[in-house]
Amino acid sequence: MPMPLFHPADDPGPSFAALARRQGLDPFPPLAAGTGQLPITHGTTCVAVRYAHGVVMAGDRRATSGNLISHRTMEKVFPADRHSGVAIAGAAGPALEMVKLFQLQLEHYEKVEGQLLSLEGKANQLAQMVRSNLPAALQGLVVIPIFGGWDQRRQTGRIFQYDVTGGRYEDRDFTATGSGSLHAGTVLKLQYREDLSREEAIDACVRALFEAADEDSATGGPDPVRGIYPILATITDTGFERVDDDETAERFRALVERLRGTEPTGGIEP
Repeated sequence: MPMPLFHPADDPGPSFAALARRQGLDPFPPLAAGTGQLPITHGTTCVAVRYAHGVVMAGDRRATSGNLISHRTMEKVFPADRHSGVAIAGAAGPALEMVKLFQLQLEHYEKVEGQLLSLEGKANQLAQMVRSNLPAALQGLVVIPIFGGWDQRRQTGRIFQYDVTGGRYEDRDFTATGSGSLHAGTVLKLQYREDLSREEAIDACVRALFEAADEDSATGGPDPVRGIYPILATITDTGFERVDDDETAERFRALVERLRGTEPTGGIEP
């Protein structure tokens, strides 16, 4: 298939969404009115914490449809490119499409411009996509992501959260989204320090998701019987790296042991 050619006045530039529209493929087509309430699958709680050498992002694995558990192994934390990641909460289908389009957009920009987009620019690109999803959000297909990455210009990790209109807000230290965000955010607030190590930041995210799952039925906790644990990833100057499942399982096991030894567990079993 030949590459499309455009008149300079119609050149879509480095925007993949604009290129798709020029080709008659609108990535955010308008929804038909009166679709009513449909059984929509939703993903829930995700968190992000900035630490001394980067960012930790984490998300539980549960997806729900009403009062039913739709999926127990949903992925909610993804690499956006080599030095950034995105975590999603909300309507699962639009959220996953948004992640794929965001990954394409960053790759397209790099190929067209011959250089990486700045972290600030990536955050703005995602804000535009959330804003483009507003018509769908008004019909219940809300997508609320968290974006995090390593800023190569400032040499530090940075975290951004969004509202449903595409409003973009940088969080200095930590953030949470989804139905369990109130409980997860409280845990992060109590455990956060500016000099957290990688291990301490991961433990803070593990504790935040554990407590969110204990209070919010839409948030999935660790499931040692099925071997299902939340997804955790680190983003540093060396790039996006998913935390090994064995390490994640060990950190949840250690958390339960600490709770048994020092705090009331309320009947929690490992």
